[in-house]
Amino acid sequence: MTQLPKPSTPERANLDAILNSPTYRIAHEDPDLLNSNAMRGVRMLLEITKPDLYLETAGIESTIIVFGGARIVDKDAAAAKLAQAEQRLSATPGSSALNRQVIHAKQLVDLSRFYDAAREFAALASQHGQADKGQSHGCASHVIVTGGGPGIMEAANRGAFEAGCRSIGLNITLPFEQHPNPFITPDLCFKFNYFSLRKFHFVMRSIGAILFPGGFGTLDELFELLTLRQVGTKGSMPIVLFGTEFWRRLVDFDYLAEMGLISDDDLDLIHFSDSAKEAWDFIHSRTQAEPEAS
Repeated sequence: MTQLPKPSTPERANLDAILNSPTYRIAHEDPDLLNSNAMRGVRMLLEITKPDLYLETAGIESTIIVFGGARIVDKDAAAAKLAQAEQRLSATPGSSALNRQVIHAKQLVDLSRFYDAAREFAALASQHGQADKGQSHGCASHVIVTGGGPGIMEAANRGAFEAGCRSIGLNITLPFEQHPNPFITPDLCFKFNYFSLRKFHFVMRSIGAILFPGGFGTLDELFELLTLRQVGTKGSMPIVLFGTEFWRRLVDFDYLAEMGLISDDDLDLIHFSDSAKEAWDFIHSRTQAEPEAS
């Protein structure tokens, strides 16, 4: 056995410096190394592998993606926001900014119906996955997967939760704080640093997708899914746009076809719906024979 130098000797001081040096740390226990630019590839590999291992262990066979606006809330919350906005405006009736807040709050009340629809759709899909598969751990197929945040994401996770089923949340590190909603199955909630790898896991086991009204993030995911369908990467995965009036006003898909920028057949990649049950029936009818995830 090596005899340690006495505490007051230069040799002991040097030995302490060796033991405390970052170079002496085991590589996978060195946070400075793992968080360095040189290790970005390693971090990305970990971010691919960790969720995959847990989802495999959980027996998740297939998923249905639910996207939509993070700002859409349930009816009670929307009504409360409207009351607060109106109260602030009554105190300063000449404020154009406060008047606009009231207009937005009224829109939120109207949009709350999509929260209810997402909640209902998720319950229908989750109950199917549990009843048809008969898994002792529940919900192995058609498992709802969301971005794990508020709004439509919360509504979908909530629908599965209230049905007694599991659901997945793929949260993301953002410059502003974002907590996962409280309805995700605890051991199926993941936190990502890289948007690209989060997208990878959204699509990896997906056999269907439904998109409710939303902003830039929802549009980003929509066009990625449509592109994957168009080039054949996701086979025949159904894509439902919920809220026909909203989507037809927001994106003129027919115009793209008229201009020859997409083919007429590409229009068949999209199914519009205004009913949670009809949307579920459509996806269910297209996912009877579930393809292997790619």
